[in-house]
Amino acid sequence: MPGRLSQLLDPTRILLQVKNTKRTSALNEVAQLLSNHPAVLNFDGFYNEMLARDRLDTTSLGHGFAVPHARTDHVREIVLAVGRSETGVPFDSGETVRMMFMLGTPKSRPGDYLQVLSILCRLLKDPANRQAFLAATTVEDFIRTVTEAEAKLLAPA
Repeated sequence: MPGRLSQLLDPTRILLQVKNTKRTSALNEVAQLLSNHPAVLNFDGFYNEMLARDRLDTTSLGHGFAVPHARTDHVREIVLAVGRSETGVPFDSGETVRMMFMLGTPKSRPGDYLQVLSILCRLLKDPANRQAFLAATTVEDFIRTVTEAEAKLLAPA
């Protein structure tokens, strides 16, 4: 079970220039980053379940961030892709989303999803973190920024 969000970050699964401006197309662009992930057993199945979940209720967290996700049998372990859009993507909630953290989690391990989502939400509560995530100029800078923010968040008081 991943203890940290930063453990899920893979430079090949982070896109800092999402080109599509329509929600479904942008979700597909980010999801494609997971199409060859070894833990994704059936990409089409995962993608369709993630879209179905996203249509059910908005996955927008506010402040321009969203967590499209699926609890599914189509992934063997938790997987993460990140997409950032400079112009933003209109979501059904009426909000324009600039950054998506896309998660796939095995149905048999809901604790993984809840642990990662908890850390992510706590990180995104801080306006300085949100700004830093949006300002990262390279994938490596983004990973370093998330890792440092997470280490600060989880450090003993």
